[in-house]
Amino acid sequence: MERIGFIGLGIMGGPMAGHLLDAGYTVFTTDHRGPAPAELVAKGLKVVTGNKAVAQTSDIIITMVPDTPDVADVLFGGDESVSAGLAGGKLVIDMSSISPIETKAFGEKVEALGADYLDAPVSGGEVGAKAASLSIMCGGKESVFERAKPVLEKMGKNITLVGPVGAGQTAKVANQIVVALTIEAVAEALVFASKAGADPAKVRQALMGGLATSRILEVHGERMIKRTFDPGFRIDLHRKDLNLALDGARSLGVALPNTASTQQLFNACAANGGGRDDHSGLVKALELMAGHAVV
Repeated sequence: MERIGFIGLGIMGGPMAGHLLDAGYTVFTTDHRGPAPAELVAKGLKVVTGNKAVAQTSDIIITMVPDTPDVADVLFGGDESVSAGLAGGKLVIDMSSISPIETKAFGEKVEALGADYLDAPVSGGEVGAKAASLSIMCGGKESVFERAKPVLEKMGKNITLVGPVGAGQTAKVANQIVVALTIEAVAEALVFASKAGADPAKVRQALMGGLATSRILEVHGERMIKRTFDPGFRIDLHRKDLNLALDGARSLGVALPNTASTQQLFNACAANGGGRDDHSGLVKALELMAGHAVV
C-alpha cells in the first residue's frame, strides 16, 4: 500500500485521516502546528518534523487546510515545505476548498518538480467526514485520478473527475453557492413560520415530506430549531468560499445576485461575533432583522 502524508487534521481532516488508518494505510503527519490528535496516534499515525519530512516519507501527500494562502504555505513556503520534499512519482492531493485559479498555478509548480497533482475538494461537512460519505470533486489527469481513487474511496462515496486541474475547485465553489442559498432559504422559511405563530419544528416536519425537502432542511433546519450552532462548517469558512465565487464571477462577467446577498447575511453574522458558528447560524442575521428568534 502507498504511504500517505496528511497535513491538516482539523474538524474534517482528522476523521478523514482516521479512515485511512482504519483501512491499513501508513499515515504520516507533521508536528508543525502542535501535537497530533491522540486518538489518531493511538491508531498508528506517525508524526514527523515538518512538511518537507511528510513529503519525503510519503508516496501521496494530502493537504486539508482552511484557505488558499494556507495551501500555498504548506506546499511552497520555504525550505521545509512539501515542495522541498517532492520527487518524481509522488502525488499531491489538495482536498482544501481554495481558489480554482491558484489551484492551476499550484498544479503547474508541482508538476514541474516531477510529481503529480490532483485537486479534490469535498462536500458533506463533519458528518460526511466522520461517516466516510463525502462527495469528492476532482480536477486532474485521468491517470492521476485513477491512482488516487482507492485512497479517496476510503473517505467518500460520490467521487467524480470533473476535468483538468482546477475543475474540482470550480465544482466546489458551485457547491458552496447551492449550499449557502439553500441554508438561507431554509432560514427564511423557519423565521417566517415561527413569527407567524406556527411551530417551526412541525413546519419543518411537514416540509420534509414535499418538494421542499433537502439534506439542508433535514440537518441545518434542525440545528436552527434546536439552536445547536457548534461547527460543523464555520461561517467564516463559508464566507471565504463565497468570496471565491464572487471574485470568480467578477472575472467572468457573471452576475450572482443571490450569492452576494447571502454573503452579506454571513457578514452580518460575523460582525455580531458569529463567525465561528456553524453556517446554519446564518438564521441569526434574519432573526435580528425580524426581531424574532426561531422558537
